[in-house]
Amino acid sequence: MTKNRETKGILIVISSPSGAGKTSICKELLKLDRKIMPSISVTTRKPRNNETDGVDYIFVSDDDFNEQISKGNFLEYANVFSNKYGTLASTTEKLLSDNYDVLFDIDWQGTQQLSQNNNNILTIFILPPNKAEIERRLKKRETENSESINIVNERMSKFEDELSHWKEYDYVVTNDDFEKCISEILNIISAERKKRTRQKTLFTKIRNLTE
Repeated sequence: MTKNRETKGILIVISSPSGAGKTSICKELLKLDRKIMPSISVTTRKPRNNETDGVDYIFVSDDDFNEQISKGNFLEYANVFSNKYGTLASTTEKLLSDNYDVLFDIDWQGTQQLSQNNNNILTIFILPPNKAEIERRLKKRETENSESINIVNERMSKFEDELSHWKEYDYVVTNDDFEKCISEILNIISAERKKRTRQKTLFTKIRNLTE
């Protein structure tokens, strides 16, 4: 997708430091707004206990992922905590052409790539209430999914680096109250849809009124 191409839907990006709750937020948004469809990332990461292949992620081998890169099939891709994540351009294009908004649960690296090639994009960064809460959530994830303490420590060590990219986003929302956070994001999406640049029939309406 290029900046010159007119698309019907919006690319909605949700990013955050690990453990700030962006995955739970995305799942709730998909439940509450039927005009939004998920972008299902391809990843080389092993599935967690509560994840389903083809629903939460498309789990592939490192060789398969590299083949998709060589074919130029990814809209964006990034290496995050020694695992690769990417978005297939073909599935995103199809959803946009069907007039859906497409929701991305990706990090700042993927967001930068999407922003370079698209102007029909809405980016939202999620802040945790505090750093201690991040550590608590990551340790809970470690217990539930048999992740090693080394992974938790690695994620905590990258916390400040991930956090530093908040200025690159259109909106910043704090996830200190889940329901309030969801409501705020839905309001943002609604407002963005109403902008002149999002209303594809607006120029026709104005022209008809002036004839």
